[in-house]
Order: sequence, then C-alpha cells, then structure tokens
Amino acid sequence: MAIADDLKKTLTDPTPLYFAAGTADLAVQQAKKVPGLIEQLRTEAPARIEAVKNTDPKIVQEKAREAQEAVAAKFAEVLTAIDPKKLGESAQDLALRGVGVAAEYAVRAKETYDKVAEHGEQAVRTWRGEVSEEIVDIAVAVEPKSEQEQEAAAEPAADASADEKPAARRSAARKNNVKKAPVAVGDES
Repeated sequence: MAIADDLKKTLTDPTPLYFAAGTADLAVQQAKKVPGLIEQLRTEAPARIEAVKNTDPKIVQEKAREAQEAVAAKFAEVLTAIDPKKLGESAQDLALRGVGVAAEYAVRAKETYDKVAEHGEQAVRTWRGEVSEEIVDIAVAVEPKSEQEQEAAAEPAADASADEKPAARRSAARKNNVKKAPVAVGDES
C-alpha cells in the first residue's frame, strides 16, 4: 500500500506543474529583454568589427606564443612539485570535499526548485485572475464594519431584548458581515 500511496501523492502533487509554469514565466520575462540586447549589439557591433579589422595579426600571434610559453612553464613547475604520497592524500581529501559540495548543491537545487514552483503558483494565480489569499486576509482585517454592526454598537445595552444573549448578537453581526452585497465598481451616469 505504501507504493500506491506514494504514487497517488506523486500524481496529485501540483508542484511540478507550478515549477513548469514558473519556468515558463521566468523565460518570458527574460525573452522581453532580448530586443534591448539586440539593439545594444547593433550599436556596438560596428566599433568592435572595426577594432578587429585594425588589429595586427603579428601582434596577436606574438601574444598567443607568450601565453603558450607561460602555460608550458607552469605545467612543468606543477609536474616537478608532485609528491605521490601527498597526491593520494589530496585525492582523498578532494573526494570528501566533493561529496560535501554535491550535498550542498542538492540542497540549493531543492531550494531553487521550491522558489520557482512558488513563483509558478503565483503566476498561475495571476493568469487566472485570482486574488492572493494574503490580500483577502488583509482586506477582511481592514474592512470597515457594516452599518448594522455600527448601529448595534451604538444602541445601549438596556434596549437589547432580555431573550437575546451577547453571543447571539455577535453571531448575527458576523453573519451580516459575511452576507454583504457586492460593491459596484463603476457608475452608469
């Protein structure tokens, strides 16, 4: 049964879909930057092409030869400094460090995956036109009291009927707050 439960959980988990949506949304955001980069290349390209045309090939060959000689000298220096015993210890140390680095990258990859999936979930909500749950919570907290609640608060306690208990009045006030009519956005005048 554990395999069936794992399979069910895997097939019903929306996180991979949110990850894909987040990746697509981030790709669109990056693609919007491409026209600016192309324009920048258009403006810089002539100067760079001219600089390449004006470069003397002999100078380039000389610098390449100097770099090759420097690399060969460093390589020979490294080969003469190798100690077989220290090499084994270093290899073992590097392997252990590699395992630690791999574990760290796995944790970072999971964190990044979760962040992109969260971004995707927000993008899907935006695409659907849904309001974020946090915004709804804030709106409920900030929303002014209804007229009925204000009138009930203004009435003195002596006017309240003897049969009605304070808990019942609070419950009625909550129900009235929940059943408000929607507010019109525009005026047709």
